Amino acid sequence: MPLRIAHTADLGPADLRAARALLHEAFDGDFTDSDWEHGLGGMHALVHDGAGLAAHGSVVQRRARHRGRWLRVGYVEAVGVRPDARRRGLGGQVMAALEGIAGRAYDLGALSASEDGARLYTARGWRRWAGRVCALSPKDGIVRLADEEGDVYLWPGLAGDVLDPAHELVFDWRDGDVM
Repeated sequence: MPLRIAHTADLGPADLRAARALLHEAFDGDFTDSDWEHGLGGMHALVHDGAGLAAHGSVVQRRARHRGRWLRVGYVEAVGVRPDARRRGLGGQVMAALEGIAGRAYDLGALSASEDGARLYTARGWRRWAGRVCALSPKDGIVRLADEEGDVYLWPGLAGDVLDPAHELVFDWRDGDVM
């Protein structure tokens, strides 16, 4: 099935509605407005089939500090496959496109994964971050996100290969779920 890559600015209202509806369905209604907001403003990978939009994912820019250096992070968001289109390789097709973007445009590729999602990502070579995860809060400065530790994965071949888990990874703050 053909894959389309487009920036948020190049997607029309119908494309955005279809992606939002697909993600609502793919996450059994547990995909919030802030989850949707986190997936906007970057590059989208979309796969259509005869029934419409079958798979979606995006990569957006975030910043992360490690050992005193701020990195440009290609952060993978909003990856989902329509339930009736699963197990046909569409998630892998979307991820291959997003990994290519992260590898060409960013210092580091990262994502936060559920247990179910982690299987897809680790099978593709993503590595679980073993260090502390923090965020730079606008109110409290650097805050540890202990609940997110173990759920953050890095794309190999970028700065993720030289990051030291003995030192924290501090992400920029955002509303909703920070990670």
